[in-house]
Amino acid sequence: MEGRDFASSPSDEGQPADIGRLPDKLKLAVRRARLDDAEHSKVVAELRGAEIARLEMLRDEILPVAAEIPADVDLFDIGLAATERPRLFIDMIGFVEMGHDRRTYRFIQDTRLGRVVIAESERLEPIIDAISDYIARRLIEREKALAADGTLEHAARAYAEIDAKLAARHAAASKRAKKPGPVARLLAFMVDILGSTLLCALVALGAFTAWKYADAFWLAHHVWR
Repeated sequence: MEGRDFASSPSDEGQPADIGRLPDKLKLAVRRARLDDAEHSKVVAELRGAEIARLEMLRDEILPVAAEIPADVDLFDIGLAATERPRLFIDMIGFVEMGHDRRTYRFIQDTRLGRVVIAESERLEPIIDAISDYIARRLIEREKALAADGTLEHAARAYAEIDAKLAARHAAASKRAKKPGPVARLLAFMVDILGSTLLCALVALGAFTAWKYADAFWLAHHVWR
């Protein structure tokens, strides 16, 4: 081992410089680790490819069912997401993924209380039936929601009509209350006449009283003279 140059060893040709400077045992360990990692990556890639292939088979079986969905329904968008964890989406909250064994289909739905496994099987038929039932339930829920919206709209329209009728009746009643009848007009005329007569009488009485006192004052003034 004395005088051996690890950096220039023939067995290190094609290896990075930092690996070439390592001792032989560590160098072999690094090489084994790299081989294991490559094999693991290859296995993972193969398993992921197998998952995608299985999900594609399921998608092809589901597409005829999806074709029967009414054209005006936009709840469903069946598509395969080939991510690190491949998933076949049925809609925004329902999807299918493979189990840990890479062979079992798991149909899952996201809910407010967490994820719920609707169906789980290694065969396609149970998963296809579960997805078909799921689509049917979602369509019924949509119909109920639309019916509820229509009922609310009808109730709001009826309430607005009743409110408009009540407002019209109130306006008519207020108009009738402001317009006096014949008796009210007669009474108002009599009150005006009596008021005018009383005012004239008071004016005349005041004038008579003033004249009387002025006359008495004039007589008293001439008597004393």
